[in-house]
Amino acid sequence: MRQIFLDTETTGLDPKTGDRIVEIGCVEMVNRRLTGRNLHLYLNPERPGSEEAIRIHGLTDEFLADKPKFREIADELVEYVRGAEVIIHNAGFDVGFLDAELRRVGQPRFAELAGGILDTLVMAREMYPGKANSLDALCRRLEVDNKHRHFHGALLDSNLLAEVYIRMTRGQNSLVIDDEKGSEEQVEQIDEDQAAIDLSTFVLPVLRAAEAEQAAHDKMLTELDKASGGKTIWRQMLAHGEKAVA
Repeated sequence: MRQIFLDTETTGLDPKTGDRIVEIGCVEMVNRRLTGRNLHLYLNPERPGSEEAIRIHGLTDEFLADKPKFREIADELVEYVRGAEVIIHNAGFDVGFLDAELRRVGQPRFAELAGGILDTLVMAREMYPGKANSLDALCRRLEVDNKHRHFHGALLDSNLLAEVYIRMTRGQNSLVIDDEKGSEEQVEQIDEDQAAIDLSTFVLPVLRAAEAEQAAHDKMLTELDKASGGKTIWRQMLAHGEKAVA
């Protein structure tokens, strides 16, 4: 499965008033592994950036003056994202700008190019209702190191989003780039002649949860059930009179 984490930086907040994209960062992941085949573009927006936007991303008009215009990189971007599931934090913002840029060069809407769009802000609000769910907040909550994020940068934020996403979806704790020489899985061979261990000789202690621990556990299950919209399997089992297994 091919997925792309995407972020943009812009001259302002609203493409309808003429604001443009100044940076695009894309990070590719295939079968939950980063490939290193990323796409990073700075763009000349053909208009001045707002002071507030420059304060956030640090990309000045002088720096962007000699960068390519969107129409010059449109085909490259279209081919890169075509057919992939694109993962964006607060997708409505970025897709709104991408649609405006694509419309100027006669390309289809972004959703028609991608194989699907997944908004991690929507995911986070469902998983952590009532909590802050900005990218910085998710990095802190999921222990993703973002101390080097002094400015917002499209490629930097896409890499952070990849780490956040993999932890939100309960995958591996970290993402690594495939290494052709070291990617083969090393499997330890067990000697077939090794004597079997008689597990019946071991006496295992049974630890019971304290009342406070049980209460905290029940509270967590209730929050998970609420976040899933009442779709948790154990609630459905109890509703049908089935015995839950601890």
